[in-house]
Amino acid sequence: MRFHRIPLRVRLLALAMLAGLAVPAAAQQPAAGAASPGAAPAPPTALPAGLPPYDPDRPLPELGLVERRLDNGLTLWVLPRTDGLPKVNYVLAVRGGLASDPAELPGMSDLLAGLLSEGTASRSSVAIAEALETLGALLGASASADGVVVSASGLASSARPLIALFADVVRNPAFPDDEVQLAKVNALQGLKVAESQPGYQANRAMARALYGDHPYGNLLPTEASIQGTDVAALRAAHAARFRPDQALLVIAGRVSADEAERLARAAFGDWAGEGAPVAPVPAPDAAHAPRHVLVPRQNSVQSAVRIGRPAFAAADERAVPAALAGTILGGGFDSRLMRNLREDKGYTYGAGGGFALSRAGGAFQAQADVRNEVTGASIGEFLKEFEALRTVPVPADELERAKRYTAGTYLFRNQQQGAVAAALAGNWLLGRPADYLSTYVGKTQQVTAEQVQAIAREFFDPKAQSIVVVGEPGVAEQLRAYGEFGTD
Repeated sequence: MRFHRIPLRVRLLALAMLAGLAVPAAAQQPAAGAASPGAAPAPPTALPAGLPPYDPDRPLPELGLVERRLDNGLTLWVLPRTDGLPKVNYVLAVRGGLASDPAELPGMSDLLAGLLSEGTASRSSVAIAEALETLGALLGASASADGVVVSASGLASSARPLIALFADVVRNPAFPDDEVQLAKVNALQGLKVAESQPGYQANRAMARALYGDHPYGNLLPTEASIQGTDVAALRAAHAARFRPDQALLVIAGRVSADEAERLARAAFGDWAGEGAPVAPVPAPDAAHAPRHVLVPRQNSVQSAVRIGRPAFAAADERAVPAALAGTILGGGFDSRLMRNLREDKGYTYGAGGGFALSRAGGAFQAQADVRNEVTGASIGEFLKEFEALRTVPVPADELERAKRYTAGTYLFRNQQQGAVAAALAGNWLLGRPADYLSTYVGKTQQVTAEQVQAIAREFFDPKAQSIVVVGEPGVAEQLRAYGEFGTD
């Protein structure tokens, strides 16, 4: 059976949600007037009394990661497993993703990733599909801001033929003209659907507000960039990015470290880069003045609200306490934003917030889709929650709940070896060390209330936030309390 990568139209809608869930506003609640940005923050809602105690924490699984390096510079990480299904997972990550696309061709890496399995120098797309069917394997690829990831999975008994096919797709894509044209047609259809969504429009405008002309502010495709992508651009991008000295191969499953290295050497040992590698993405400016933008959307029944500011790179030591601060503020149904804007005020079905970090930089962002008549009031509630975390230490029980949520989420997400392999590859692209995944929960459990407050003081200042609203032009009057809003 063949695994198709996520269609671009679905990916575009997912990107439109960024760090949190953007959902329709609740329509049944009464309207409320705009709250003052300087109003005193409300204390966090206490949980009901008499709840049973938590069960003991389950032990965190040991990864047992083995690190190797091939002579050509390819980094190899192996996760040998003796339990679970008799499967093997291959994940190859290469540096250079959406932020490395030419300025005039934003989103090209999505097309690049999707076309890898649509034909190689020796196999047509049909031949690749038939080979995967024969092996009972899956293969797909995707692009992020900092890289492209190709993955395959199948039975351990087919490990050798599968990695040979996997390597052919990675190393020798042909980018046939007919497949490129079909991918562009599908991408244009997906873009049309995405651009009709207010959340997508809000995130495009917010990226520009946060990053300006930096590549991180120009990750989403346009009609012109899709139309302008050709075979020559795809081949040039592949040559600059897909090279062993800029790549990580993760092998996980029923295979020993030595056998995994033999498989890697057989499939990738003679792989060599050609020409100059892709240039590193420079660090964005994290100190520019906040920007306020209203994107008019006639006849919109709700406003897509985005609030945020630049932050730091993913490998920064502040990333762990920042993640915990984001969980407390807007990381789930127990978060302050969800309890305030959804449960207490009824302004939205969902509100969230947190830090979205990339290799060269990152941002803090909070978001919700709210009814038109409470657009200004919702912004006021966001800013009140920001100020509360800055001025009042997080209570011990709330901090403990957030830590347990982090540990539980880690256990849930890393039950399957494919998810672990993908997480390792993602962290490598972000510049994080090999042990980041295995030490993350332990580091989170050591975070103090003072560290959370320090993050809030540095990044949650209401006066330093850029604000983007996509909605009915008439909401402009509600925004005056928060500054002058330009149009996008």
